[in-house]
Amino acid sequence: MPERDEPTGALVRPYAVTRGRTRPKLEIALEALVETTVRGRSGVIRGGQGGSEHQYIAAMCDGGRVQSLAEIAARMQLPLGVARVIVADMASDGLVAVYEPTSLEDETDAVGTELLERVLSGLRRL
Repeated sequence: MPERDEPTGALVRPYAVTRGRTRPKLEIALEALVETTVRGRSGVIRGGQGGSEHQYIAAMCDGGRVQSLAEIAARMQLPLGVARVIVADMASDGLVAVYEPTSLEDETDAVGTELLERVLSGLRRL
């Protein structure tokens, strides 16, 4: 039987993967981007630390291949909540970096504000 490159998610119950936890250590948005850190690369990928889920996520998000939390859950065939708990654990251990999306409210860039004002002005002229 050929080996699979991706975990199937059906082999292990989700609560077993998270050790019964349903709440992540960190709140992570669905569209947040995840990237393996140097520590994750050396400890998880090369060193074999962590479970198979940790190893798979670290390999998937390594080498400039940044993945969203939603993509990770889909590729691992796990519920989003389970993937969120695993990624939050990895982030708190410094194995992955999580880049949260920014909103327009956080935008302090004068150029961005100026652009939005020009668009609004142009729409008013229509």
